Amino acid sequence: MSRFRLPAAALGAVVFLGGCTFADETLFPVLTGEGSAETSAQTVDIPAAPAEANGLPTLAAVPASATGDTFLETGTAVGERVSRLRADLSRLQGSIGVHDGQLTQLQAESVQDAQRYNELIANVQARLQVGTTPGNPILVRQWNEAQGVLDKVGSDIGRLNNVANGVADDSALAAFILESTRATFGLTGAVDEDHRQLALLEDDVNRTVVQIDRLLNELNDDVARQSNYVSRERSNLTILSLAVKNGEIFGSSLANRAFASAAPAASQAPTQVGSAARTRPLVVIRFDRPNVEYEQPLFTALSEALQRRPEATFELVGVTPERGTPAQVALNASAARRNTQGVLRALTSMGLPRNRVDLSSTTSGDVQTAEVHVYVR
Repeated sequence: MSRFRLPAAALGAVVFLGGCTFADETLFPVLTGEGSAETSAQTVDIPAAPAEANGLPTLAAVPASATGDTFLETGTAVGERVSRLRADLSRLQGSIGVHDGQLTQLQAESVQDAQRYNELIANVQARLQVGTTPGNPILVRQWNEAQGVLDKVGSDIGRLNNVANGVADDSALAAFILESTRATFGLTGAVDEDHRQLALLEDDVNRTVVQIDRLLNELNDDVARQSNYVSRERSNLTILSLAVKNGEIFGSSLANRAFASAAPAASQAPTQVGSAARTRPLVVIRFDRPNVEYEQPLFTALSEALQRRPEATFELVGVTPERGTPAQVALNASAARRNTQGVLRALTSMGLPRNRVDLSSTTSGDVQTAEVHVYVR
């Protein structure tokens, strides 16, 4: 039994060494870079202390604006209102995207219909050009098909008007958001971040307003162009039906010939702002407050002018005040252009052909606010 005994000192050394091994594995890090997988896997990331620990409000990032600027939730009442306005703007931009897609689709369909219509008309006219029998059934069928395609083009005008009405509603909503955004600047309880976000939101709304105005102008031009095209081609189809009945070509409608001969004479009249300014305007529209209701007086004045001179054309002159800083003058000029475009859309909506209206602009020291003058030429 004695050969298995260890001296007390040796036993204490063994215990001490074991304690050192335990301490090396648990209390001290491995500095050689050759530790085991279990040791290297114990790395723990310590999270940063939340902002509330320092007594600061939490700023939560939300989606960026159209320009790439990041909005932050400040937790204030003004910040909550900014979030609601931004949500309204997002819905508005989605609606604009839908309407823009509808316009693109209608334009593509109109191109296809116009190509098909012109192809049918060209076939009929080519057959009439070389001569054919009166009432040729092939030409009668092609003429009927062409009339159906033209009717489809006419129905597209109604769809364009529906899109224009939707965009007009978007325009009213954009004006409300812009006015609400500007009014929010005057609320109390805001931090600097709130005002920064309001400025970015106002810029986004202004860009959206420009997009809406461009879309409205495009829709207005498309409606006017399609209406003139359908009206002109209906007259041509009437003459073409007579040609098919007689088996010989006649040409374009007399009404279209008269229009074509009168158009150059109307375009020869020079547009001179100075000469128009020396005459008395038919209508003066002062945009000294939001939502000026000028449509009914404008319609009455133009109706009386056209009764006296059915061949009359008109000129819209946007007048800008000649006062204020250069930046203010530039803003007034931009507002005058928008007002002039709005009056032009009103005129074409009343049925006045676009080619009978000219646009120009000028500045004056006699006016206090932006105006639009309507002259008879």
